[in-house]
Amino acid sequence: MTDAVRDVFLPVAAQEHLDDFVSMSEHAERAGYERVWLPETWGRDAVTVLATIAARTERVGIGTSIMNVYSRSPALMGQTAATLQEASDGRFRLGVGPSGPILMEGWHGVEYGNPLRRTREAIEVVRLVLSGETVEYDGEYFQLAGFRLRHDPPETPPPVDAGGMGPTAVELAGRFGDGWHALLATPDGIAERMADFRRGVEMADDDPEDRRVTVSLTCCALEDRERARHLTREHLAFYVGGMGTFYRDALARQGYEETANTVAQQWASGNKDEAMAAIGDDLLDDLAVAGTPAECEERVAEFAGVDGVDAVAISFPRAAERADIEATTDALAPR
Repeated sequence: MTDAVRDVFLPVAAQEHLDDFVSMSEHAERAGYERVWLPETWGRDAVTVLATIAARTERVGIGTSIMNVYSRSPALMGQTAATLQEASDGRFRLGVGPSGPILMEGWHGVEYGNPLRRTREAIEVVRLVLSGETVEYDGEYFQLAGFRLRHDPPETPPPVDAGGMGPTAVELAGRFGDGWHALLATPDGIAERMADFRRGVEMADDDPEDRRVTVSLTCCALEDRERARHLTREHLAFYVGGMGTFYRDALARQGYEETANTVAQQWASGNKDEAMAAIGDDLLDDLAVAGTPAECEERVAEFAGVDGVDAVAISFPRAAERADIEATTDALAPR
C-alpha cells in the first residue's frame, strides 16, 4: 500500500469543445481523484479552461503542469495564480517550467536562454506578487519595481511547483519550489532524481515532508490490451522523437540512450512505425502503464510506491479517444 494520492493529467491533445475538459474534470471529481492538472501547449489556454473547471466543480483541486515561464511575465503569472486561487476557493496549485526552445522560439518568438535561471526568477517574482507587497526585484532576466496587487492577496497563497527532468532542474525544484513535477521517468529514474530534489530542499534549509512530488504517468487501461499498448507506444515515440532533445536526453540518462537515439532518428526521417517499433515492451512498461485494468492497477502502485512520491497523475496517450480516457480514469480511480 502507498499513501500517494491520484490525480488526473488532462489530455495534451486539443479536445473538440471546452466542455470536454470540464466534463472530464467532473468525472475525475466523482471518481475521487484529488486534483486535475492541465498543460499549456498549442490548444486552449490553461487559465480560461481552469477557471471554467473551477466554476463547475466543488472539491477537486486544479493546477497547471506546466505554465511556461517564457510566454507570460512572472508578474502576470502571479496575478493569474492569485485569481485562480480565488476562483477555486483555494484549490489551485501553480506548476511552472521553461518548456523548450522549439516551442518558445518557434511559437512565441522569445529567445530561449538559461532556462533554469529564468525559472528560478519567475518563481521568486510570483511569490512576491502573491505576498501582496510591492514587488522590488533585481534579477538577471527580470528587473521589477512598483508592481502590487490592487486587491487583497490570497489568504493562503497557492503553492508553486516546478517541472524538471535533469539533475540541476530537479534540484532547482527542491530549492525554490513547493514541489517537483516528474515526467517520462522510470521508477528507478524517479528514485535517482529524488536525491537531487532532496538536495535542493536541504539547500533551502527546509523539510522534504513539506514539499510535494507529483509524477505524471502515461496510462491506458483497456480491456483491449493491444489497443492500449499501441496508443501508449505511439505517445512515447512522439515525445522522444518529435518534441526536441529534452525527452531524449532524459531517456538516455535512465539507461536507454541507444533506444532514445534510434527513436529520434527514425521519427526525424518520417519513419514513425519504425520509431514506435524501437520502443520495446520492457521500455514501454518501464515508462508507462498500458494493458488491461488489472495489470495497470498493479503497475501504477509500483510508481506510487517509490519513496518520496506524493501523487501520481494519471495521464493519457495523445491519440486516446474520449472512451479510452474515461475507461482509464475509472479503472485507475482511487480505491
